[in-house]
Amino acid sequence: MTLASATPETADQKTPKLRADARRNRDKLIEIAAQAFADNGVETSLEDIARKAGVGIGTLYRHFPTREHLVEVVYRRELQNLADAADELSRTEAADVALEQWMRRFVSYMATKRGMASSLKIIASSNSAMFAEGFGRIRSSFDKLLTEAQDQNLIRKDIGQSDLMHAMSSIYSIPDTPEWRDSANRLIGLLMDGLRVKP
Repeated sequence: MTLASATPETADQKTPKLRADARRNRDKLIEIAAQAFADNGVETSLEDIARKAGVGIGTLYRHFPTREHLVEVVYRRELQNLADAADELSRTEAADVALEQWMRRFVSYMATKRGMASSLKIIASSNSAMFAEGFGRIRSSFDKLLTEAQDQNLIRKDIGQSDLMHAMSSIYSIPDTPEWRDSANRLIGLLMDGLRVKP
């Protein structure tokens, strides 16, 4: 089976509707895998992922026949979580707070993506459209929150989306050390201090 034929969307379309317990198992595996990839990289033990999810390794392979399949599903889920977070934060928080909290969630997304980098490169060779779609969704969510904050005069209007995206993307270049996430979040705080309109 090629990576292209094992993409989550195709697999989900061909798989019968899961029972509630099977759906819970699948969702738990994705959740545990995302954290494991962010913490330990993509070579983390699949047996450990299954154990922490409370299922057997056979259950993991029934849902995700290959490691790359699991990586791609996790990547898509992380993108969906970012998009959902933008909508939720927009409804529930002040516009500048929503932007800051979304940027911090973007750090978590980068941590997961960083841990899956080697497998994502393999997947990209057969499914480049997935990455173009993902980047488009991120830009759309980011633009929504930035525009709302600027329209309410909470964020400087002389900063464009591309400027801020470049600043955010530079966080990815921070050396991969145990302090990476803390350093990234400090930089988000620094960015927001410069972005907020002073009273």
